[in-house]
Amino acid sequence: MKHTRIFFTALAAAALLSLAACQQEEAPSDSSGGAPAGVAVQVQEVKIDTISTENKVSGRVVTDGQESLFVMTNAQCTAVFVETGDTVTAGQKLCALDLASTLSSYNAANISYSSAVQSYSDQAAIFDKQIALAEKNVSDLKALFEIGAASQLEIDQAELSLQTARAQRASTLAQLEAGMQSYKSNVEQLSSVLENVDAAGNVIAPIAGTVVTLNASEGGFISASAPVAVIDGVDRMEVAVSVSEALVPKLARGDEADVSISSLGVNVVGTIKSIDLAASMQTKLYNVTVSINEDVDGLLAGMFADVSFRTDTSANAIVIPTEAILTSNGQQYVFIVEDGAARYAAITTGLTGSGVTEVTSGLEAGDQLVVVGQAYLSDGDAARIVSGEG
Repeated sequence: MKHTRIFFTALAAAALLSLAACQQEEAPSDSSGGAPAGVAVQVQEVKIDTISTENKVSGRVVTDGQESLFVMTNAQCTAVFVETGDTVTAGQKLCALDLASTLSSYNAANISYSSAVQSYSDQAAIFDKQIALAEKNVSDLKALFEIGAASQLEIDQAELSLQTARAQRASTLAQLEAGMQSYKSNVEQLSSVLENVDAAGNVIAPIAGTVVTLNASEGGFISASAPVAVIDGVDRMEVAVSVSEALVPKLARGDEADVSISSLGVNVVGTIKSIDLAASMQTKLYNVTVSINEDVDGLLAGMFADVSFRTDTSANAIVIPTEAILTSNGQQYVFIVEDGAARYAAITTGLTGSGVTEVTSGLEAGDQLVVVGQAYLSDGDAARIVSGEG
């Protein structure tokens, strides 16, 4: 009887050990004690969008006052639409001038300048891509050299090609820039003549207020030495900023800009009212005045304001959050999720905006881009999507 009890006790122990072994085989092999496998990440679907480079500069709020309107040429007046003492609004026609020849020259100069700017931009983009490929070739050859799959001669030749591409870029763009500056100078000269004149030759009131002087009469001539009109403007807020010579060619009167007044916590849209044709002798910067398009409670002259000019727009572009991009050894890259795994994707980038960057190669619309957790990934890692756009 004693031997029987010992036998059944041993049999029960063996059964328990067998059950435990089965449970161990069925349990997940995750050392975290049952937590889901894979690195937790958030993703966002890559989409096509429009991006503009934002150039932010700081300035101060000012008020406009009495303004004299000059047309820097002699021209015949063909019509007068207002009288002395009239109240006018900004943009209202005051009189019409015979400026057909000047307007034609200005339009042609603008087309030539725009073409030169586009040519410069296109060539710069081509060279940048060539240089990026040359840099990648050098990097790849150095990696192959480390494992004995490339020679030092191949590396030297690749580095020479890279130096040649950089030199060619600098030389070609310098020539294009010289031509662009020549066209720009011509546009500026004609623009100074046509300041406050619309495309039909009408003299336009730049501010709202009262016409206190009017030197235009139908059939008569106006002179560059005397104002066409003087307007006593109502107080209106503007922002005065100074911009570099690199930015000023990309700006034009009438362009919109984003204005931020941090002391009031206000963001509004403004319009470029004027651009100085010459740089300040002291600062070497160009003064730009931006009109604020709406009334802002509490806005006072002297307050600080930030102005963001939107330039170099790219439409139908791959645009992703800048924070998703990683960099290693000069190569920019991101991670995307495919079939539950992280995939390394080398990218080249273009324009940068407010928190976003254009990707010119390496991604496609619809890719599931990792926007949180990418710093913890390696190519091929299991990835577990925990939130974000799918």
